[in-house]
Amino acid sequence: MKFRFAAAAMATTLFVGMVSAQTPQPAPQPVPAPAAAPATVATPPAPAPSVSKAWILMDYATGQVLAGENVHQQLAPASITKVMTSYVVAAEVKNGKVRSDDQVMMSERAWREGGAGTDGSYSGFPVNQTARLEDMEKGMAVQSGNDAAIALAEHVAGSEEAFASLMNSYAAKIGMKDSHFVNAHGLSAPGHHTTAYDLALLGRAMVRDYPETYAYNKIKEFTVGNIKQPNRNQLLWRDQSVDGIKTGHTSEAGYCLMSSAQRGDQRLVAVVLGGSSEKQRADDSMALLNWGFRFFETHRMYEPGKAVAEHKVWKGKAPTVQLGVAQPLLVSVPRGRYNDLKPSIDVPKTLEAPFTAGQPIGTLKVMLDGKVVAEAPLVAVAAVEEAGFFKRLWDSFWMWWESE
Repeated sequence: MKFRFAAAAMATTLFVGMVSAQTPQPAPQPVPAPAAAPATVATPPAPAPSVSKAWILMDYATGQVLAGENVHQQLAPASITKVMTSYVVAAEVKNGKVRSDDQVMMSERAWREGGAGTDGSYSGFPVNQTARLEDMEKGMAVQSGNDAAIALAEHVAGSEEAFASLMNSYAAKIGMKDSHFVNAHGLSAPGHHTTAYDLALLGRAMVRDYPETYAYNKIKEFTVGNIKQPNRNQLLWRDQSVDGIKTGHTSEAGYCLMSSAQRGDQRLVAVVLGGSSEKQRADDSMALLNWGFRFFETHRMYEPGKAVAEHKVWKGKAPTVQLGVAQPLLVSVPRGRYNDLKPSIDVPKTLEAPFTAGQPIGTLKVMLDGKVVAEAPLVAVAAVEEAGFFKRLWDSFWMWWESE
């Protein structure tokens, strides 16, 4: 006890300083809003589709679900499946497995199962003849050709069955946890299902990862030989901000539409599954997009490489470590509510050096009305090296003191 009182007498000032440094840090301040927003009223509910099995509206930049119903219910996706097919083909082109100028054969199987002689949509490429992979992709994206989807699958993976395995592998990487694909075209089959949420993730990934291939979806018409067919997405003619994505219809799935639009810097993705008609799915999708653009806004709250908080470090050459985010932290909020966001940090009370730049240390959460609307790891903005022997010994003493 005499030793402890002597130590206290010798280092009272330093101790008080260190205790003060260990006081929990205040919440980080977000990037200021562009301008003071006027007072707003509560956001009205989303215009739910009049007929649907499931639907969702997602903000592209953040992945936040702005509204939806039955978003995780497994359902037949019909020809929206072809977006998954497009994603796989684009990925395999990027990986050097196939080339956009490859000659793709319209096999007899592809023609018989998905060609003009079937009840489904077809591209019109002649049987037992080849076409450039890029043209075959457009025949699938614009004309929703089942034959083109099968031909592409066979070219990329050798068979449609092997291609389905690729589809499931890429779906898992995207985060589509409730999806399983057994074919490339989307005609109903046992075990072939997905969800509105997973499809929204897919649409978001398609725009982000392969924008050039995604752009095929806004082509309004495409001609193969003497067969000219329009894109079935009616929204392309209604609103210039709409640039995709895909329609679908089977007796099991109903009328489906995955759509996306960009206005200014904001992009939204909508999915409506199980509609009653082409017009109804288009009307309801347009209403969802308009509602989202009208009542929500997206902000970049924090940028990587910039400190949002600082925390005391023991046994380090520097007394503190600066904390930030590794990726830009974006958040979608009702318009006029940005200044109501409440960020907070969760960091261990005791931090011991060394720390490397980018090392995860804690968590940053952003709350609105008591709910988490964004979350990201907190990382060290810069490295903090371990201190010398005597500094480490001195800090060990004070850590022991505080633990008593």
